Amino acid sequence: MASTKELHPVSREVPSLSVYFGTPGTTGMIVWLADDPGEQQTPITLETNNLMKVLMILTSHGELGDTGKKTGFWVEEFAAPYYELADAGAEITLASPKGGQPPIDPKSEEAEAQTRFTHRFDQDEPLKQKLAHTLKLSSVKAADYDAVFYPGGHGPLWDLVKDPKSIALIEAFQQQGKPMALVCHAPCALLKVKLPNGDALIKGKTVTGFSDTEEAAVKLAEVVPFLLEDELRKAGAHYSKGSDWGVHVQTDGLLITGQNPASSAEAAKALLKLLPKKSRG
Repeated sequence: MASTKELHPVSREVPSLSVYFGTPGTTGMIVWLADDPGEQQTPITLETNNLMKVLMILTSHGELGDTGKKTGFWVEEFAAPYYELADAGAEITLASPKGGQPPIDPKSEEAEAQTRFTHRFDQDEPLKQKLAHTLKLSSVKAADYDAVFYPGGHGPLWDLVKDPKSIALIEAFQQQGKPMALVCHAPCALLKVKLPNGDALIKGKTVTGFSDTEEAAVKLAEVVPFLLEDELRKAGAHYSKGSDWGVHVQTDGLLITGQNPASSAEAAKALLKLLPKKSRG
């Protein structure tokens, strides 16, 4: 919120104010406000230093193996955590390996996959525009954020699992002691992440992720490049499974994982609990 001492007085009362453009400032974002774009505009510095800064990383992969069908990220797994975090005051940056619009899994837009979060997203044109312009992973660094969140969908099984920029970012977040949350298929992004001593990051960690039985239920066990539950176990993690399609979230230190789409909002709530208290004040 802007500091009152930084507000420039408006010479007359106006019924409403609109933001016309903004530029980065030394303490936050400088925006220009006016009731009419042709009139004198009033610069205001919006303080952002005390906001929680969360990086959200989505897949750029849109092909479902050799099926000829499409995949990508699952809408609920993006929308639910986004709104949980944003409503709590977080400033969220969206990124993906290729930048731009990440592919949406068409299955996640079907009627049976809708929730209050997806309905909110459907009406949220500003967020849709933001999503269409995700940053490239190569342009972001862990030092600029307090936490990272990875939505799932099947797409990450093909790109984020082996993306070197993603792997390096997770290693940096871990080394900087910052919390990380990944849901559904997104925990695959942890499989190749190493600790400074060379051990797998998830070795000995209690984690969850999309289960073998859930994969079989959606009839994709023979399509995906690997079964996530099996690979998490092979990497030395202690895999924890809840009921199929039920809410199941695991927190092990600063690492949070959610099993499926239904776990997305709770994973975000768990992440909020680990964010620095000074950032939430």
